[in-house]
Amino acid sequence: MSWATRFRLRQYLGTSLWLLPLAGALLGVALGTADVHVDQSVHLPHDFTYSSTTVTWVLSSIVGAVAALTGFVVTVTVLVVQMATGTLSPRYMRVWYRDRVLKALLALLVGTLSFSFTLLRRVDPHFVPNLGTSVAGVLLLLCLMLFVIFLDRFLHRLRPVAVASLVSDYLQDDFRALVETLAHPDIFWDRADDGRAPVLVVRAVDRGAIQAIDVDGLCRFARRRNLLIVIRHPVGDFVAGHAPLIDVHGVGQVEPRDAERLRRMIVLGSERTLGQDPAFAIRIMVDIAARALSSAINDPTTAVQVLDYLGDDLRMIGSVDISEFQFESPPSGRHGLVIPLRDWKDYLALATTEIREYGASSTQVMRRMRAMLEELLEELREDRCEAVREELSRLDATVARAFADSVDFDRARAADFQGIGGGERRGG
Repeated sequence: MSWATRFRLRQYLGTSLWLLPLAGALLGVALGTADVHVDQSVHLPHDFTYSSTTVTWVLSSIVGAVAALTGFVVTVTVLVVQMATGTLSPRYMRVWYRDRVLKALLALLVGTLSFSFTLLRRVDPHFVPNLGTSVAGVLLLLCLMLFVIFLDRFLHRLRPVAVASLVSDYLQDDFRALVETLAHPDIFWDRADDGRAPVLVVRAVDRGAIQAIDVDGLCRFARRRNLLIVIRHPVGDFVAGHAPLIDVHGVGQVEPRDAERLRRMIVLGSERTLGQDPAFAIRIMVDIAARALSSAINDPTTAVQVLDYLGDDLRMIGSVDISEFQFESPPSGRHGLVIPLRDWKDYLALATTEIREYGASSTQVMRRMRAMLEELLEELREDRCEAVREELSRLDATVARAFADSVDFDRARAADFQGIGGGERRGG
């Protein structure tokens, strides 16, 4: 099984909502069957024994209650999907599908249903599953408790600021992992060209967005063959069918089958994923802010809350120096892997451009964005500040255009970490 196939399998297992409930159903049947054998050999105290009529009624009630609760959970799930895609971002679904509480609840409900039904079909005047009936009652209580936890969790997670916090955590974890990857002596970033035509150009078979790259596998391949492998696109880019995907340089030996081997180390999919693509997390947060600033919603406070987390993420990204890992044209015969990455200006533009554009008429958004940019100016290295100053000049031009005839022109040019109400820090 290739690395790409294993990655797709992990992605499918991580986002599938039916595999864990199916396992719960099978486990419920197995435990129900085992309980029948246990109940035939175990004698419980009188307080834990039931008549066949009572057991039939109890198990039937549990089956009906669990089936109804399962339907209600599915209904809530559908409503969550509709609300999230309508008011947050469709890309947030990539995070929501992975929630373990939802999968655990569905598995417990379906498992309880199959367990109770397995016992119910074995009840007769000569045999009563006393132990199994008590276990089914406990499982029903666990289902109710987990449902309350599920409901509380998703009611809180539907708040835009909670989503921004969650996605921001993913971003920071992904970026730290990316920096650790670059610490490998044979891995570089930037687009590379050693001045000669590649000895092999690997083209994509199908179209799709780059979801992940097998960095370790590509490094081993490059080291073993004494080659320089250059990825044409960063993770997250869409690659057209039969478009160039990898360039191979160097003096090492290249075999006809190598193109397929290399192709299997890059995963293409229908949409971007979190993991090796920190910019995708920024994309999700910007989408949430942009929707909040639409005329249909008109909620600038949500955009300000998103800027809180974007500012923290930009500060973290801007404080990391990856220049030492940047590719420099190597001498002939140098091997390694070159990965194209987004630079600081790309992350900054992604986080600010659309929010500035859609929030141009909001005093609150303009003030919060200015506070964020001025804070970055104070805390980041000088080589990062030029891009921040450029964004500040764009912000000045936006405010000048949007508030030219407004009595709030002076307020829109002030910096305020709360947008409005946090105390002004006068801008230029």
